[in-house]
Amino acid sequence: MDIIMNHSPLRAISLFAGAGGCSLGFHEAGIDILAAFDNADAAVQTYNSNFAGNKCRKLDLSTCDFEKLRDEIGLKKGDLDLIIGGPPCQGFTTAGSRFWDDPRNKLVKNYTQAIEHFFPRWFMMENVEGILTTAKGNYIVECIKRLSEIGYSVFLKKVYMQEYGIPQRRKRVIIVGNRLGINFSFPNPEINATGSIYRNSNITLRDAIADLETQENHEIDHIFRKQNALQQQRIDALQCGQSMKDLPEHLQHDSFKRRANRRVCDGTPTEKRGGAPSGLKRLFYDEPCLTITSASPSEFVHPTQNRTLTLRECARIQTFPDSFRFCGTDAQKILQIGNAIPPVFAKQMAYKIMQADNELPIDEVSPGLIDFEVTKASALSPALSKTVQMLTALQAPKYEQLAFSI
Repeated sequence: MDIIMNHSPLRAISLFAGAGGCSLGFHEAGIDILAAFDNADAAVQTYNSNFAGNKCRKLDLSTCDFEKLRDEIGLKKGDLDLIIGGPPCQGFTTAGSRFWDDPRNKLVKNYTQAIEHFFPRWFMMENVEGILTTAKGNYIVECIKRLSEIGYSVFLKKVYMQEYGIPQRRKRVIIVGNRLGINFSFPNPEINATGSIYRNSNITLRDAIADLETQENHEIDHIFRKQNALQQQRIDALQCGQSMKDLPEHLQHDSFKRRANRRVCDGTPTEKRGGAPSGLKRLFYDEPCLTITSASPSEFVHPTQNRTLTLRECARIQTFPDSFRFCGTDAQKILQIGNAIPPVFAKQMAYKIMQADNELPIDEVSPGLIDFEVTKASALSPALSKTVQMLTALQAPKYEQLAFSI
């Protein structure tokens, strides 16, 4: 997708930048990343190893003076085009007028402070789907309230990454805002995921990693993990789609057996005990992978090989190119990989923001929550229903002409 620009490339900074997955996608779309910030040494090292200019620096964003930081970058309020990133959700509970006084809300407070002090034309915030129901929906509501007060029109969508050419079933919440009065639409899916837990896709696990089946490559972190005898027995016994619960009892992990039997032992209701951990699980080749997390190299078994996934296979599933190298220990590397925004998706978001920014507002909108989409499902959980009610109420008085979508 080529965008014809009427002005210089958009200039951005990345907060909570991690290894740079989001930056990579935006950079490839033609956006100039002026600076990036993260609090993890290994992530900063990875970022600077893959991007020219050593633009990423270690910074504790929870204690940052954003006005001073803006001055250090050489910007005035309103000069910046875009902020990308997203504060980790910390599970706070306080709502209403006390929300910003709760120390557990510090990172989201700092993120909104950064937007207020830089006052960019656009921002894009990414987070896990859990932010929709954390603290009974107060996280997302209070965050959007503050962004609206600062002067931004806000658009929210829960994205199913497999619809955008990402070979995994990964759900993330994306929030985009602008202070220009421009109506924004998210990228159109390449394919609408349907079927059992949305397993169909135009790209599968086979497409991503099939050429890495048998040959190790230490240079790109494609190294087969050595297992102890019992763990190897478990791996050998699993068929595609099976997990720890499908193994003979003598091969099940002790923690699995304890948790699986917890309701019987202590009377805890099923809905409150969390269920048994799935542990090891063998993947299917011809559908998207399960969500890549920091546990994936320990838990995800290759579809045809009796081994778990390598770091490089996890990075491929996250759409990092093999030329992108990760720094630190294996644990630090997989944390960077699992936390990243897939670059292929980030690039699509960058193009949509550039396209919108490049046009004069046709349907001018006011600051506030303009539109949101929170699920593909036909029915809502009680927790998500409450969030929808809160978001609708937040939206309705000033924007009753715009209906939310499910």
